[in-house]
Amino acid sequence: MFCRTSDFPFISLLEGNWLTVRDELNALPSGSFEPWPERFIYEGTWNVFGLYAFGSKLAGNCRLCPRTTELVERIPGLTTAGFSWLAPKTHIRPHSGYSKTVLRCHLALITPTGCALRVANETRTWESGKCFVFDDTSEHEAWNQSDDVRVVLLIDFLRSAIASQASVASQPAT
Repeated sequence: MFCRTSDFPFISLLEGNWLTVRDELNALPSGSFEPWPERFIYEGTWNVFGLYAFGSKLAGNCRLCPRTTELVERIPGLTTAGFSWLAPKTHIRPHSGYSKTVLRCHLALITPTGCALRVANETRTWESGKCFVFDDTSEHEAWNQSDDVRVVLLIDFLRSAIASQASVASQPAT
């Protein structure tokens, strides 16, 4: 299921700084991305560039994206963060996440027409600079039917941190 983004104060922080995040994405050296490891759930090319993996900071990658790292580190309960790069004509098959303890956020960075995300019975298209928040333990799938790449900043955060999210400042990072 999709969640109301208005329930998460950090969303305005991300959306207000999306161009900075996109600029750091675009400045990454070629060859920085790696294939998503669960190859069985997608057809085509799905690559990722991690900043945080299951609570562990990937320091070398974070040095390449210092402003993005600063932004995601302000998210209460952050567990995972990184860029998700979906090549043209790629389909991530219907699947469900592993843990009810986290919610997933996508900040849309590069969003050609022909890309969408279905969570349970609802399908949405990404809009550059805007976020989705959803429960990834609900069956979901994504596709890129365009001729261009689709890239989002993918973030997982603890559900238990929701109550403390009101303390996150919503002004742009310095």
